[in-house]
Amino acid sequence: MHARSLLPGLLAGALLVGCSDGSNLAIEQGYGPQPQLPAPREGLLPTVNIAPAVGWPDGGKPAAAVGTQVNAFAGGLDHPRWLYVLPNGDVLVAESNAPAREPSGLKDWIAGKVMAKAGAGVPSADRISLLRDADHDGVAELRTVFLEQLHSPFGMVLVGDRLYVANADALVRFPYQAGQTRIEADGVKVTDLPAGINHHWTKNVIASRDGSKLYVTVGSNSNVGENGMEMEKGRAAIWEVDPASGHKRLFASGLRNPNGLAWEPVSGKLWTSVNERDEIGDDLVPDYITSVRDGGFYGWPYSYFGQHVDARVQPQKPELVAQAIVPDYALGAHTASLGIAFADRAQLPPFKEGLFIGQHGSWNRKPHSGYKVIFVPFKDGMPSGMPQDVLSGFLDGEAQAMGRPAGVVVDGQGALLVADDVGNLIWRVSAKASE
Repeated sequence: MHARSLLPGLLAGALLVGCSDGSNLAIEQGYGPQPQLPAPREGLLPTVNIAPAVGWPDGGKPAAAVGTQVNAFAGGLDHPRWLYVLPNGDVLVAESNAPAREPSGLKDWIAGKVMAKAGAGVPSADRISLLRDADHDGVAELRTVFLEQLHSPFGMVLVGDRLYVANADALVRFPYQAGQTRIEADGVKVTDLPAGINHHWTKNVIASRDGSKLYVTVGSNSNVGENGMEMEKGRAAIWEVDPASGHKRLFASGLRNPNGLAWEPVSGKLWTSVNERDEIGDDLVPDYITSVRDGGFYGWPYSYFGQHVDARVQPQKPELVAQAIVPDYALGAHTASLGIAFADRAQLPPFKEGLFIGQHGSWNRKPHSGYKVIFVPFKDGMPSGMPQDVLSGFLDGEAQAMGRPAGVVVDGQGALLVADDVGNLIWRVSAKASE
């Protein structure tokens, strides 16, 4: 065997073992409106600390917060990532993964190996399933294939009698009638979305309160622009889309990988969760939630958390760094915070005013971060305290991932549903009955 053919295996082995001394900060120090941001630590190889995906043992489930209980709402799914609740209480589940493609280089090949070990290496099912709990016992008794032959679907939103689905490459719409369990009609493209190499493939969508506009997230095509900024046109952004014409305009930019979208009930502002950059240490950069300003720029790739310049990005743009908005609330480094849902419709007494967040979990921090569902309390429309655990225990005693929470949503009965794309099920968190 030639030395060249040995190189990928040797490098992959080194990465899978990990290459750093680990974090210097407790993960809690990376939370809140003013997180600790240490000096960057850039090494030859980044930290890799994968929690191998093993799934749940028989009878296994995460630990629920005091005053709540958790049960499996539905199982046997195929990499469930995102959730949406229809007006009649039916639950839509996007069973999806990244579009298939050949690795474009050594780094890409290694990344694929890393993601496969973490449970993200399965082919995309490219469908949306419908779950119905008609007897309201907290378990879905009906499951149907609602839509199929999609293209890495993620976000979903219903406006009137039209269901909008954010595929990896386009926003499409389908006709919908209340109560139907399958859509046979072909979709109509509303607008194209940046795709291509798809470093970040997920696209989320939410409607304005009056349904006249849609807001769509598009993640970056790289970590910090290393593929060239020409490849980042239209990316790392939230777009406002006119659903009637398909015309879109840039609503906010500099958001490396925005995922969750939700309207804050007091202020009426749009909030998003954002996955920040990697490879400058176990303690940088914290993911975050933030309100989104129309026309706002949030730093990526030139800076993070306001004016903290990322020296790896050349040439720099000091005029943009000066404009960079400081996010409202940090969520810890590498937690991979994805789904968000405000608690205004929830019936969970411990969690009355605030935001539920699904933290998918780290692959590049020692010790691991995330792997839980948390609640950030709010007051007067803004975060007002440290997070509280809602669901924990997704890692076993050997730091293996039994599950990884992704999308979260409040169901029609006020319980919290959590998509688990390693456990391949949906968890339901409800209020514990008084004894």
